[in-house]
Amino acid sequence: MSLESVRAHLAKAAPDLEVLVTEDSSATVDLAAAAHGVEPGQIAKTLSFRVKDDVFLLVARGDARLDNKKAKAAFGGKAKMLNAEEVVEITSHPVGGVCPFGLPSPFKVYCDVSLKAYDVVIPAAGATNAAVRIAPDRMAEITSAEWVDVCQPPLAAG
Repeated sequence: MSLESVRAHLAKAAPDLEVLVTEDSSATVDLAAAAHGVEPGQIAKTLSFRVKDDVFLLVARGDARLDNKKAKAAFGGKAKMLNAEEVVEITSHPVGGVCPFGLPSPFKVYCDVSLKAYDVVIPAAGATNAAVRIAPDRMAEITSAEWVDVCQPPLAAG
C-alpha cells in the first residue's frame, strides 16, 4: 500500500504530479537513472537516519555521499542509518522505494543542497519501480523539509 499512500499524498499536495511506474526496477540509484534516462546525480535518494532518539529522512542527489562532520554538526550527533526493517516500519516504504511522500506519520525531512544542482530531480514514490519528477524546491515545500548542507561534493567524472 506504500505506492497508494504516496499517490494519495501527492493527489492532495501536488495533484499535477504524475507517479511514474516503470517495468524495470529503480531500487538503486544506477537502476533508477537507467529507468528514467538521467544521470545518477539527478536521482533523489532518500536515506533514513537516527540521531539519539530522533529519526528523520535525508533526501540527497544520487551520487552524493554523507559528510560525517557536516552531518554531526547539522543534526546534533552522529547520524546512524536505520536497518531495512526499521525503514519499512517508520516509512511504510520498501528499501529502494523510500521517499518523503505518503508517510504514515509526520517526521522530520531534510533536503541536502546537493539537489539544487538540478531543475528537476527524481525521487522514488513508495515502490521499487515508482518515481516522481519534481523540482527540488517544490519537493522540500510539499514535505516541509529543511535545507541542509551535509553531503560531500560529488567527485568529478574522469
